[in-house]
Amino acid sequence: MADKPDLPEDLKSGVIEMALSDHVSFADIQTEYGLSEKDVKELMRSSLKSGSYKAWRKRVRRFGDRRETYK
Repeated sequence: MADKPDLPEDLKSGVIEMALSDHVSFADIQTEYGLSEKDVKELMRSSLKSGSYKAWRKRVRRFGDRRETYK
């Protein structure tokens, strides 16, 4: 997010809430907030505790793999 301006706290909360949802893709977040997948991961890493971030990444990877199967 080095080239992105700092997001206001209310927008950060919205991005985090969307990212934590299993029903929202990175593409949806990019459409709504203009943040790439890398930007979202950086925001989540800086906002969540280490263990929570690792658990989220594991869930996102596992869910992403399944999502391709269901499409």
